[in-house]
Amino acid sequence: MIYDTQEEKDFRERYANELRKKRVQYSINPHFGLDELTEEVKSVKKQELITPGRRGEQIKHEEICKEILRRLSLKKTIQL
Repeated sequence: MIYDTQEEKDFRERYANELRKKRVQYSINPHFGLDELTEEVKSVKKQELITPGRRGEQIKHEEICKEILRRLSLKKTIQL
């Protein structure tokens, strides 16, 4: 298991806050409702191909996954 340094923790927090601000349009992708997040995933994957193994892209990928799960759980909670 890799533990984050203080700089990585700060980066993770800033990036997570940035992801929460991304807009959601349910009409584009009714399953996830991810509009700007989908574009962010594409961007991160492209950057990973260019510079594989960089910690920043790993952190971004982890935070995107967490944000998707957070939004899905909120959506389920609201529907109940």
